[in-house]
Amino acid sequence: MQGTVATYDPDSRSGTLLLDDGSELTYPAAAFEASGLRLLRLGQRVRIERDQSGVVTRLTIPTLP
Repeated sequence: MQGTVATYDPDSRSGTLLLDDGSELTYPAAAFEASGLRLLRLGQRVRIERDQSGVVTRLTIPTLP
């Protein structure tokens, strides 16, 4: 699944994503930490990994493995 970064708080390292269907999804700091990324930019496309309960567990850049 992919989405676009809508908000990113560098202090809490969490924020929200807009999915392609227009719905909003929040991601916790743990998902950002698992990504290995140093920062996110508003409007940036990301690949989203979620657990079985739907919680975002990791964000990655779509062109990276």
